[in-house]
This record gives sequence, structure tokens and C-alpha cells, in this order.
Amino acid sequence: MFMMDETNEERKGATRRAALRGLGLAVGSAALATGPGTSPAGAAPRRGPVTYVLVHGTHSAGAFWTPIARELVLRGHRVVMADQPWHGAEAFVAESYQRQDLTAMAVEPSPLNGLGLDDYEARVTDIVRQAARNGPVVLVGHSLGGVSVSRVGDAVPHLLHHICYMAAFCPSRALPTADACTAAPENANAVSPVELTVGDPDRLGVLRLNFRTGVSGELALLKEMICADYSDADFRRILAGMQTDEPVAAYAGRAVGRADHWGRVPRTYLRFGRDRTIATALQDRMIAEADASTPGNRFHVHDFPRASHVGPLDPTPAADVLDALARPGAKGCC
Repeated sequence: MFMMDETNEERKGATRRAALRGLGLAVGSAALATGPGTSPAGAAPRRGPVTYVLVHGTHSAGAFWTPIARELVLRGHRVVMADQPWHGAEAFVAESYQRQDLTAMAVEPSPLNGLGLDDYEARVTDIVRQAARNGPVVLVGHSLGGVSVSRVGDAVPHLLHHICYMAAFCPSRALPTADACTAAPENANAVSPVELTVGDPDRLGVLRLNFRTGVSGELALLKEMICADYSDADFRRILAGMQTDEPVAAYAGRAVGRADHWGRVPRTYLRFGRDRTIATALQDRMIAEADASTPGNRFHVHDFPRASHVGPLDPTPAADVLDALARPGAKGCC
């Protein structure tokens, strides 16, 4: 968080540096009356199939989840792959990006300028409200999607059966924003895409990256950040789904879950051991600080020691964990 006596230029510089130190690349209240995973007092418990609401990370879209979503649907579950505003089906594609005119791309305005975490939370909360009419909701966030998960967990905890962070930001009092998380010493060995930034984030209002670069060194950096263990062909497929712009304000939005709201919803963390975007040491710190805030409701941690930031190429192991959350008798579910 910024001190009140900082100058405007100092705040801008701090925001830009924090955002560039480590990006959550994805390649996305009502008081509790009867405890987590139940309806408000006086209402009958929700019935029906579980709905998974999947939230993508930065510079990504709901389609990121397609492999895992396919697995869950084939196992009989309902799945919504949420698109944040101006992502996915609403994607903004800069005209200059299409032409690969980097000079024009550095100044072309973005409709994402002005968006913030409030907009992201509102989008996901609305989806959760609609899905919860039909049965339990399991909310899952990857990467920057974790801040939305935390905010939604605070807004509508009574509608959530379980929340899951997949190599995702889980802010705490000590690290209240995604910016603060990426600037933590535990994230010091994360790979930064500074050289890929196009334009001034403070002027554009967005962090703009060129995923269509043909420069070998830049491609190598992106692959190391996103999926170092993937083949080049699979890496290019991931890049094809990436979006240039993410609002800077989304990284700066506070997303600290309150113990009596978010903290009462059962939660799971999928820990990736070779993540170079959200370093494993940072994942461990976020898990530990969340557990300290709610010692009676700790994370159920599933370790994927060989996984890079986007997770295993084979979606089955991650889908197995998510599928288990919907089984009768599973901890914190159904």
C-alpha cells in the first residue's frame, strides 16, 4: 500500500514497478447465518448439481480453462468459464497489435483503462449468484483470478461451497494486493516481462504486452514465465489465447478476505512447484498467512512439484482435485 505523503509521480512509479516485477499471467456480502456452504438461516439447503465457476488470470480469458472444464463436464458437472470485462468473448484487440505496429501500439487507447477489481468482482459475483440458484458453487481462480476469488468470497460466502486457488494470488493483511504479493521477497526469483511492455502503463492505464513478438529472446522469456516444461508448439498455442491489455488498477485493488466471511468458506490450494510467475515460495507464504488468519479453517494443499505457471499439460490431475470437492462427504463440500 502507498503512504499518504507520497507524490503522485512516486505512486505511479511504484505501481509500474510492482506490476512489472511479477505478473499473475494465466496462460484470470452477506453475513453468514449458518456457516460456509449453506443457505442463509431459514432457507432449505441448496440441491442440484455442483457448478464450477472458473476465473482466469491476467492477459487471459475463460477459454484458458477449456481442458479442465472438459474433464469436469465429462464427469457430470456444470461448468462456467467466466470472462472478465473486455476479455474472452468481449476481448479488445488493438488495431496496432494486429498490424504489429509497436509505435502506434504504445499509444493506442484501451477500453480497459479505468477498470478495477470492483468490476472484476462484480462480474464473478453475478455469475455465482445465478449459478447458486441451481445448487452448490465451487469457485476456482488461477493466477490474478485469485484476487477475484477472495473478493467474491467476502461478498457472497453463503453462496459458495468451496473456493480453490490454482497457483493464484491470495492476498493477506501483510500483502493486501496483487502488487504487494509480486513485490514480496518470496517472489524475488520470478521472471519479469519488463522488456515486453509496450507503452507507458501509467498513461495507458493498462499493462500492455506484445504476445505476437517474433524476437527469440522475448519468446524465451515468455516461455520461462508461463510454461517452461511445454513443447514449443504447446507454448505457441498458449500464446494465441493471450490478450495484450490488463488494467493496472486490478493489480492495486485490495483483496483481503475477512475471517468471518471469506475465512469461513472451505478452501483448497493447488501449489505449483516450478512456477516462475508466482514463485512457489510466495505461494507458501500466502497459504501460511491465510491459515494464520483462520486457524480453524486451513487450506487443503495439493502439491504439483513439476508444474509451471499454467499447470500440467495433462489436465487430469488438476481435474481430479476439483472433482473430489463435489463428492458427498468430501471435506467442506456437499
